[in-house]
Amino acid sequence: MSDGLRWECQPPLLTLHGCLDRETLLPVWDARKSLLAGVTRLDVSGLERVDSSGLALLVHLRQEASQQGVSLTLEGTTDRLRTLIALYNLQDIIPADISAPAVSQ
Repeated sequence: MSDGLRWECQPPLLTLHGCLDRETLLPVWDARKSLLAGVTRLDVSGLERVDSSGLALLVHLRQEASQQGVSLTLEGTTDRLRTLIALYNLQDIIPADISAPAVSQ
């Protein structure tokens, strides 16, 4: 059972929360054009779970931004997400930061 996916978009930052998997990604996929408008940073620190479908979506979002001349940076990647990226050998396609998620003050 999936916990759902939520997002907050305040350009240049798009923040994802919850689970990004095959059951939850369709709303983000459908809204991707408007969600990416003005976005250069994607905060994934709020994701509790990402499956291979979710990872594919992240790859696609970066590619779509790149086609628009924008470099979309992933922030707050968890150990689990970095492991998934490494398992699929996608480090060159979807570089993940190694820093801890930023804390709002």
